[in-house]
Amino acid sequence: MSKETNANIEEETIVAMLMMRATALGEKDAKGALFYETDDSVEFSLAPPLVYHGNDEAGLQAWFDTWEGPIGSDIRDAKLTVGGDVAFWSGLLHMTGTKTDGTEVDLWYRQTLGLVKQGGRWMVAHQHASVPFAMDGSGLALLDLKP
Repeated sequence: MSKETNANIEEETIVAMLMMRATALGEKDAKGALFYETDDSVEFSLAPPLVYHGNDEAGLQAWFDTWEGPIGSDIRDAKLTVGGDVAFWSGLLHMTGTKTDGTEVDLWYRQTLGLVKQGGRWMVAHQHASVPFAMDGSGLALLDLKP
């Protein structure tokens, strides 16, 4: 098999895994979503605290339970770079849905994922999500930006 063919297979495998993970997240399936993450994953989330270590199925499910129905998502400007048994993915994500308190969510944010191949499986080992903040000294998050 050529190097290029192997690289294409790895990319297709990663994209398929990320799509299955996204489906689990959208369907609010904490166990299913965490199946695609390493046990020692590191997450820099939109929500506090500054960093999460490892998988917290109960915490993720508790967050899912604050949503009515599925959590919608869309992706723009995705880029995947693969090198051996490590890869990273970045893109803009659009999260939509309704919270249990009736709040409508319509948020674009940035996400970067660090991936590792363990035991023949691609898994998320690192994730970072963020939104820009106003550079006018207010420090306010800019939640209404769109690509």
